[in-house]
Amino acid sequence: MKKIINDPKNVVTEMLDGMAFAHDDLVHRVDGFEIIARNAEKTGKVAIISGGGSGHEPSHAGFVGEGMLSAAVCGPVFTSPTPDQVLEAIKEADEGAGVFMVIKNYSGDIMNFEMAQEMAEMEDIKVASVVVDDDIAVEDSLYTQGRRGVAGTVLVHKILGDAARNGKSLEEIKEIAEQLVPNIHTVGLALSGATVPEVGKPGFELADDEIEYGIGIHGEPGYKREKMKSSHELAEELVTKLVDSFQPKEGEEYGVLVNGMGATPLMELYVFANDVEKILAEKNVSVVYKKLGNYMTSIDMAGLSLTLIRLKDKEWKNALNAPVTTIAW
Repeated sequence: MKKIINDPKNVVTEMLDGMAFAHDDLVHRVDGFEIIARNAEKTGKVAIISGGGSGHEPSHAGFVGEGMLSAAVCGPVFTSPTPDQVLEAIKEADEGAGVFMVIKNYSGDIMNFEMAQEMAEMEDIKVASVVVDDDIAVEDSLYTQGRRGVAGTVLVHKILGDAARNGKSLEEIKEIAEQLVPNIHTVGLALSGATVPEVGKPGFELADDEIEYGIGIHGEPGYKREKMKSSHELAEELVTKLVDSFQPKEGEEYGVLVNGMGATPLMELYVFANDVEKILAEKNVSVVYKKLGNYMTSIDMAGLSLTLIRLKDKEWKNALNAPVTTIAW
């Protein structure tokens, strides 16, 4: 294992210190906790927080800032943060109007965030949440009951962050979230596994000429392995699966997120995006929003994911296009 780290046990702490140093104009680290919070002045609005295990950078701390998240709580690599860490993030973010939590569908995350919610409510902080389950690749997997929460979570951050900035109440944001999440679907593929620093070797092995469809962001198994194919053939597989899941109707508008898993060059993401555009056009899918880059990674995994969001509400499109001040958007 070759990584630019010191002691693997300290990798998250040192990463967060480095992030706070590099971006001290935007964010700060909460003393004694693995939390990144925004510097923006509190204005009495609903706060949006998220988080989970580390290793998915820039998720989630990279989206802390004006217009998106108020704070992000960062657990150990691929491991849920503890309830007391989440509680501290709630308290740090709270502006008096309540705190809304965006949780990915992993058993540990759900349990610990919900425990933190109960503790916060005992301190008279109103808290609500949504569970994101956008990965349509597999119905049940390691750590989950139902579908996993993956790159589509970032779009939830963006849309709900905009709603909070615009003064929506906690109840209104909960309603938006419940309408939004079913309209975001994702599926991914891997060319190689991710190496957790404390483990020192990849979580799974693929032969030089193999790919795996439907892999999870923690290295959970996908739905099939095949020999390596061209970008166009890979795009055909993922686009077809997503379009079949939505069954688009005339007049519907969609957004596209091409997300790198950490070790995929931008050159390859753009080649893939070019193929996605052509295939969606052939399938008469109207694309009115595009985003490409590394947003929800899996440490050093080579691969990508493709997300479609059905923009049922025109406000969602406006929210995606609204300017924000964060590290990574």
